[in-house]
Amino acid sequence: MAARLLRRQVLVAMAVGALAACSGTSGSSSHASTATATATATVNPLAGTEFYVLPDSPAAVQVAQWAAAGDAAGAEQLSVVAEAPVATWFSGQQTDPAASAQELTTAAQAAGRVPVIVAYNVPGRDADYYSSGGAADADAYAAWVAEVAAGIGDRPAVVIVEPDAVAQVVSGSATDVDAADRYAALASAVGTFAALPSTTVYLDAGNSDWVSDLDALSDALWASGIDDADGFALNVSNFQTTEDSLAYGEELSAYLDGAHFVVDTSRNGAGATSREDDPEAWCNPPTARIGVTPTTATGSDLADAYLWVKEPGTSDGDCRDGAPAAGTWWPEYALVLTSGT
Repeated sequence: MAARLLRRQVLVAMAVGALAACSGTSGSSSHASTATATATATVNPLAGTEFYVLPDSPAAVQVAQWAAAGDAAGAEQLSVVAEAPVATWFSGQQTDPAASAQELTTAAQAAGRVPVIVAYNVPGRDADYYSSGGAADADAYAAWVAEVAAGIGDRPAVVIVEPDAVAQVVSGSATDVDAADRYAALASAVGTFAALPSTTVYLDAGNSDWVSDLDALSDALWASGIDDADGFALNVSNFQTTEDSLAYGEELSAYLDGAHFVVDTSRNGAGATSREDDPEAWCNPPTARIGVTPTTATGSDLADAYLWVKEPGTSDGDCRDGAPAAGTWWPEYALVLTSGT
């Protein structure tokens, strides 16, 4: 039994025992089954977690610059992003990923909070789209993952493993990627992060408007190590509504033995633009707005947290007039996303 599932089972067993003790001995069989169902539904490894707010995030730096320049209105509008906990992406850009991960997790631990880390460097990353790249091969990727994991060490962290990596293969959009190789690389990464004592790991599963064949998607997730993870992640860098993401996640969970999940709500406040109206609706859509700020109070027994995995204001790619390269801070778009807040 994988360590993550075993840990969840221990928590369930503790909750079952408490519920059974409260229910007494009469009708023990029916009460025990009810207690088991209730406990299984309510275990959340992130319950009560306070996520880390980056003091030097692009939004925080921008707010300080605008305030110093006398743009009080812009600084105030953007403060909702600067003051929110957003994920830190490890995409191969850090010169020393171990040192960077150590610095981040040490600062978060000192603040009594937990950072969210995105591992995004799988070979053949993002196919031929705006964020294409990744490690040179499986060996280089495994070595890079090991460095990030070494930097995290025994400090708490939430790790989102490889946005889009599974869904792109299942949907057929990653035509140059060998499925078995991709899934093996992901399973190795999940296992490495899951072996750390204080991480909570979610393997990315795309979004609610992408893969409709949940048999195929769940098979790919099993092959990619979902059984070693704490669950899966949905809607990373996308715009599907929280309602749609919850419904999709709960349906997919049934194919994965009740796996829990997290949802990226950073830019889904206005929902997604139709791809019929905009073929690149997934790339810096001007209609997008920020969504619910990060919380573990989701109201769902299966959704562990709403997270801001994509920082609002970070570009998806140079797909529109004035848009910079993927991953680049774009303050003008940050203002679009926060308008009306």
